[in-house]
Amino acid sequence: MKKISFVLLLVNLIFLSAIAQNSTRVTISNGILEGITDPGGIRLFKGIPFAQPPVGNLRWKEPQPVINWTGVRKADHFAHNAMQKNVFGDMMFRADSMSEDCLYLNVWTPARSAKEKLPVLVYFYGGGFVAGDGSESRYDGESMAAKGIVAVTVNYRLGVFGFLAHPELTQESPHHASGNYGLLDQNAALQWVIKNIAAFGGDPKKVTIAGESAGSISVSAQMASPLSKDLIAGAIGESGGLFKPSIGPLPLADGEKKGIDFAAKAGAKSLADLRAMPAAQLLDAASKPGAFSVSVLVDGYFLPETPAAIFAEGKQAHVPLLVGWNSAEIPYMALMRGSLPTPENYSKTVKQLYNDKADAVMELYPGKTQDEVIRSATALASDRFIVYTTWKWADMQIATGGKPVYRYIFSRARPAMTAQMGNAKPGLAGGVVRGGDTSANKMPPPLVGASHASEIEYAMGNLATNKVYSWTPDDYKVSATMEQYFANFIKTGNPNGQNLPLWLPITGNNNVQVINIDVVTQLAPENGRGRYLFLDQQYAK
Repeated sequence: MKKISFVLLLVNLIFLSAIAQNSTRVTISNGILEGITDPGGIRLFKGIPFAQPPVGNLRWKEPQPVINWTGVRKADHFAHNAMQKNVFGDMMFRADSMSEDCLYLNVWTPARSAKEKLPVLVYFYGGGFVAGDGSESRYDGESMAAKGIVAVTVNYRLGVFGFLAHPELTQESPHHASGNYGLLDQNAALQWVIKNIAAFGGDPKKVTIAGESAGSISVSAQMASPLSKDLIAGAIGESGGLFKPSIGPLPLADGEKKGIDFAAKAGAKSLADLRAMPAAQLLDAASKPGAFSVSVLVDGYFLPETPAAIFAEGKQAHVPLLVGWNSAEIPYMALMRGSLPTPENYSKTVKQLYNDKADAVMELYPGKTQDEVIRSATALASDRFIVYTTWKWADMQIATGGKPVYRYIFSRARPAMTAQMGNAKPGLAGGVVRGGDTSANKMPPPLVGASHASEIEYAMGNLATNKVYSWTPDDYKVSATMEQYFANFIKTGNPNGQNLPLWLPITGNNNVQVINIDVVTQLAPENGRGRYLFLDQQYAK
């Protein structure tokens, strides 16, 4: 009898231990959270607040600490996405609704206990600082978590809600700064991660930040900011850096002037009037043509100087950097402005853009045949759009960062859309714009490579969740390679690993080698340094 009782007790203890190991409850600094567990054993906690709702008097204030809760808070659904218009029709949110109350994050963890100290990935979404959400399936962290990484996606304020500066805002700020609220949200999320990620089995000393497009620009900004640079162990940038001619950075005074002009256009006589506007009305007012445009500001607080100055002085985060761009970020049509890609039209366009420098541009971006025009116009449009700023970021980190810099070019063009997509077209930031959607910007096919944002699903291991494209075994091969590079880098600061082509860090300006990620992934000599150096002279003025 005693033997049977002992066996039953042992079974019960094993059962309770298993429950404890697979518990979806964690205790963080603000209270108890209860998430969910997927069939693969990854625990997911959705919609965790990392700051108070920035509403009412907290609109246009830096994020404030979360108020503690009692009892168990359910973390089983994505919270609200930030206020935004349907700028990019391809964005597919899983959030429950849109609201000014948007400062939430999501955590995927493979850890069974708080003692595992796994590396952490914090991902910032793209969307030009006017759109995006951490619930988008292309950013889903489940695949990264399956590789032993605690993955986090972060929401931040967008558009006029995240980047309005105004003299009255500057005056009321304890730091005498305004604007940059979206970037301050990201900083608050990083601080939350440092404080709480151990509860999810993550190591607060091994946090890598990553992002694409505006998210990549955000990563470079966080590296430059004295508020964030000491919170991270590594950085990944996918297409974009906060350098000219990117989204700013502008002096605070210029941002304040833009804020005054917007208030006048919106019919607001004071900051109080702006704060009294319902969120939907404010969004409508800011979305009118010419009413408001996003700029990152040198505000004296988040950014005491321009990122270019900070990197030149070596004051940025001294961490390993993995950075790159896509082979055809934006198609030639963006440069040709509707003109046919003939050598004559191309030469005329270049002269209009560069005047007395046109001959130098034609040497770097030749266009003697239609095929050459398409390739060179695509390269020039892409460089002007986002490639140059990404190169500049990498180049400055190589010069003063003191840590390895790994550069890539992603060349795998997406396959055709599935038959059921009918007359849908590619969207500006990747994905799809359906035939009846006239509000979203459409993107012509890139023709010569991988378009902007098309690498995200590959890098994050999320091809299968995107039902738009007819993915092939080659696409899954490319994704497996790219995701493993990213995972290795997040874990060790070095993307190299078993069964992967060797990826060398860049140590100087001579014999630069970059990894070309495609069906056959391999090191290749840098292509285009002369172009970037030419543009560097133009943007240095």
